[in-house]
Amino acid sequence: MRITVIGGGPGGYTAAFEAARRGCTVTLIEQKALGGTCLNHGCIPTKALRASADAMTLATRLTEYGITGCSAPAIDLNAVRERKERIISILQNGLEKTCAHLKVTLLQGTGRIVDAHTVSVQSEGKENHIVGDAVIIATGSHVQPLPGLSFDHTHILSSDDALELQRVPANIVIVGGGVIGCEMASIYRTFGSNVTIIEGLDALLPMPSVDQEVRTLLQKEMRKQKIRILTGKTLTDVRVENGIVQGTAIPSPFLPPSANAESTPVAADMVLVTVGRSPATRQLGLAEAGIAVNKRGWIIVDETLQTSVPGIYAVGDILGPEHVMLAHVAAWEGLRVVETLCTSPAPVRYDAMPSAIFTSPEIASVGLSEAQARDSGRNVVCGMVPMRVLGKAHAMGELPGFFKVVAETQSGRLLGVHIVGAHASDMVAEACLALTAGLNVQQLAQTVHAHPTLAEGLYEAARVACHAMEAASHP
Repeated sequence: MRITVIGGGPGGYTAAFEAARRGCTVTLIEQKALGGTCLNHGCIPTKALRASADAMTLATRLTEYGITGCSAPAIDLNAVRERKERIISILQNGLEKTCAHLKVTLLQGTGRIVDAHTVSVQSEGKENHIVGDAVIIATGSHVQPLPGLSFDHTHILSSDDALELQRVPANIVIVGGGVIGCEMASIYRTFGSNVTIIEGLDALLPMPSVDQEVRTLLQKEMRKQKIRILTGKTLTDVRVENGIVQGTAIPSPFLPPSANAESTPVAADMVLVTVGRSPATRQLGLAEAGIAVNKRGWIIVDETLQTSVPGIYAVGDILGPEHVMLAHVAAWEGLRVVETLCTSPAPVRYDAMPSAIFTSPEIASVGLSEAQARDSGRNVVCGMVPMRVLGKAHAMGELPGFFKVVAETQSGRLLGVHIVGAHASDMVAEACLALTAGLNVQQLAQTVHAHPTLAEGLYEAARVACHAMEAASHP
């Protein structure tokens, strides 16, 4: 089978590599650099900055661990940025070598869909036509400015710009208290900036999958870090005067009128806009090919990720927020499409997709929040233990956080897991396995966890949930 993949991000390259391993002839078309948003402007560079921030935090706490003689640590932003670029380069080279090893034909250029069997590639003024049996679209999304907040890349920044700063701003305002906004707030606060987050809804991380107790703890910890948080506000009247961005935080139009009706003047060296993404479809020729999109331009697919045109599939961010816009989800979708093409239809399960938020402390979750579980009409129990009950957390000096499991009261079936604290993003994998396998909290509570470890927290939370189930069965 001949498969043409447009877009070299996690969804695209994962599909291309899997198809090649299954014996397909694969052409991978990428306009810029392999790795997509994740490697070049998202997951990896952000985590490189996060690692520097974590190292800075540890350096300021060394005396707590009995380490002396290391006074006055400071951030060298140029060195941080150079390290980030080295990491990106290493991983890009790895992707290119994998393409060569698997005999994937890599074309740099702009792909345009002619039909289900033909893709036109524009490169350096030349046009080639790639003919195949199926097409996978994986072109992703890109940042989009908000009205009144057009990027000038000096004072009004996109999330891409935030990864390339030449200096640490003394004051930065972040518009948007979602994942990117909160991660950047944690990083730049550690680097030394005074940070203000402005969020239009009434809480940080205002997504249904984020448990309310997670939001509450994060907001508490951010305020401890002296991050200023203005929820229920939007930024307006933005202007640059003498190199300073001036604006006004006004009551949000996205919420009902409330007592919090005061307007707040804000000023900063930079404003970072972390809300709003749009589909990267402008040159794909979707309309001409007859590929259906929704009113915002995101591609519409069926349960096997096939578009309205048989033989053309789409994966990743290009599907929009109605799906899950995360790199590992895109990769998983790519694998499922290849399985559909090479063997049999493989619908994608989204109920056990993990998410990880690299704030300080880290946040990770999988499955339903408590509110989602109750809103679905289920009778649920929860088990929750604070991070500080764990000996390993004390030994590490990492006390903020908790483990929370959500389960059905009668069966004990695991519905969701939420972890806040050090290494949360690593520990959520066990919960993903449990949800994927349809396990219950009794089985988690019967699984011995090594001591002393942070992972014991999940075991203890499962035990608390089991006791709650027993209490509910004997009122």
